[in-house]
Amino acid sequence: MKTTGRNNFFWPSYVDLMTALFLVMLVLFVLSYKRFQDQQNNNERLIAELRVQVQEKRKLDEIKAALQRLESDYFTYNQRYKRYELNFPVTFAPKSDALPDVARTPLTQAGRFLQRQMQTLNNNDNVQYLIVVEGRAAKDLRYPDDDPRNLDGPAVRQLSYNRALAVIRLWEQAGVRFPANLEVVAAGSGFRGSGRYTGAEEGKNKRFIIQIQPKIGSLGK
Repeated sequence: MKTTGRNNFFWPSYVDLMTALFLVMLVLFVLSYKRFQDQQNNNERLIAELRVQVQEKRKLDEIKAALQRLESDYFTYNQRYKRYELNFPVTFAPKSDALPDVARTPLTQAGRFLQRQMQTLNNNDNVQYLIVVEGRAAKDLRYPDDDPRNLDGPAVRQLSYNRALAVIRLWEQAGVRFPANLEVVAAGSGFRGSGRYTGAEEGKNKRFIIQIQPKIGSLGK
């Protein structure tokens, strides 16, 4: 009778133990499956992101190759400041936004050359570009930097902006028309901006620079 009692006690306990183990295994299976699904979803997202990055890299390589064709008699690449600059100087008279007469013809030719080169980038209408014509101004070396006449105020900014606008208007008058996916913007940086002349060459800052960049937001479209 005692043996029968022990058997009666053993089997319910055994069943409970196996049931508990089954539930544990079931929970572990569900957790493992969910983890596997999450990992798979993460992998799919990573693959999608990599595809986008590869596509953007390919576009950037195409843009870089096209922009390299700007290297010519009109433009040269400034490795230090990572930008294309005119090969010939255009220096404004002090406090003037009138383009020097000697610069009008080469500027017009440079604009037409730029127009032709940018049209080669018009094959992909999803990518947009920005041409920034940035006018600048030079400080008066007769006065210290903190002198009111050398402060980077609204008048200086307006002067540098008008210098950039003079270039754009010259192109418009010459019939230079850029593709629809390219925006031309005038900007004035006054006494600021990277790549300025310093010291005795401060006077050379009475000029403008041209920067060409793809709009980053349009690359992923």
